Amino acid sequence: MTPPEKTVQAKPAGAPTGKRRRLHPAWIVAAVAFLALVGAAGFRAAPGVLMVPLQKEFGWSTTVLSLAVSINLVLFGLTAPFAAALMERFGIRKVTSLALCLIGLGSALTVFVNQSWQILLTWGLLIGLGTGSMALVFAATIANTWFAKSRGLVIGILTAGSAAGQLVFLPFIAALAQNPGWRGASLLIAAGALAVVPLVLRWLRNSPADVGVLPYGAEEPVARGPRAPEADTQAADAGSTTTPDRTPAAGVASTVTATGDSANAAVRALQVLKRASKVRTFWALAAGFAICGATTNGLIGTHFIPSAHDHGMPETTAAGLLAVVGIFDIVGTIASGWLTDRFNPKVLLAVYYQFRGIGLLVLPLLLGSSVEPSMIIFVVVYGLDWVATVPPTAAICRSVFGADGSVVFGWVFAAHQLGAAVAALLAGFIRDATGHYNYAWLGAAAMCTVAAVISATIRKDAVKKEPVAVA
Repeated sequence: MTPPEKTVQAKPAGAPTGKRRRLHPAWIVAAVAFLALVGAAGFRAAPGVLMVPLQKEFGWSTTVLSLAVSINLVLFGLTAPFAAALMERFGIRKVTSLALCLIGLGSALTVFVNQSWQILLTWGLLIGLGTGSMALVFAATIANTWFAKSRGLVIGILTAGSAAGQLVFLPFIAALAQNPGWRGASLLIAAGALAVVPLVLRWLRNSPADVGVLPYGAEEPVARGPRAPEADTQAADAGSTTTPDRTPAAGVASTVTATGDSANAAVRALQVLKRASKVRTFWALAAGFAICGATTNGLIGTHFIPSAHDHGMPETTAAGLLAVVGIFDIVGTIASGWLTDRFNPKVLLAVYYQFRGIGLLVLPLLLGSSVEPSMIIFVVVYGLDWVATVPPTAAICRSVFGADGSVVFGWVFAAHQLGAAVAALLAGFIRDATGHYNYAWLGAAAMCTVAAVISATIRKDAVKKEPVAVA
């Protein structure tokens, strides 16, 4: 007698296979990207520490050195959107490696300067182009390319890489600037940037397709019925009425389709700007982010240590306070990414900007020759808020502009750096004209209130779905 056939039940799609799941390659890419951002961030801590030693050796004014920082910040910002398009055209790995080499070269050549125009070339041109290609748009590109879920958290973690770079380098830069001197500090920055290049070449892949996987959290495309109504609600909550991505690597796929293999990266970046400039949300984000840059990189990042030195505080102590800002920036940015995945991004932006304004308003009262508890409170609060604005800003760009989101964020970040450049130069001029920074701090506090109001009133603009024509 033939034995009865066994009935085999098919496992539902997505059910565990019994095998131990491997770490998704997206997390390896994110880890290498984090290290790359750490290496690129070395210079972000340098100007504030090196400004006083350079003034003592060469007699250059605060305005001249602020101009070098401003050139750097302008190029840092204007390079970002083109870097995002170049990453789409030539790959993330090549662009990132070249950027790190430029940072290393610019910082190493700084040790030979003896004329003010030379510091404009090294600090300004070379390092500006390099750091611009490794700007926060790099974090958005990695998150949008490799992750279908938890993007806000990933952007928060990668953004914290810049803070970690400041945390890692700043105390050493300050110590080296004292003994043996600022040239040793410059070489440390160069070494930090170049040390990451081999890791990037080995482990930083351009897209999930390179290793035969889907983005983290994506599922194989299946036949879908009518769209759930809550999808539109989620898009509206993020400040948009566009349709969020539901297919694997939707943003990446549509970008590749739109640009093609022979696309001109510069043309694509400019075309994206042209479309984005017709949307009010773009201008609201750009205005808010310009103020964000003015009150972080432009003022605190560049002039906090010289200002503290004016009040009799040792430079190494002031550098230590900025390092503490870096510690709490890591916590604040990652927490902001987690919050961005769960709450309305425009509300988060308004809260962040207003808290920053309050901190700047009281800063002139806190500076002194010694560190008081009130200064520690300022450093903690400001650290938590430092670049917490990045995850919600990137989320709104992605929600409103879809596949163009990374490039649009590049243009928004350009506004961030233009604001930083103007603030760095004006603060230096104010210091030379008045002998103190008080007016710079108070003006920045007022601007933060403006940014909070702008962010709270971001409109839910829809972007017209138009084909991208590429020359």
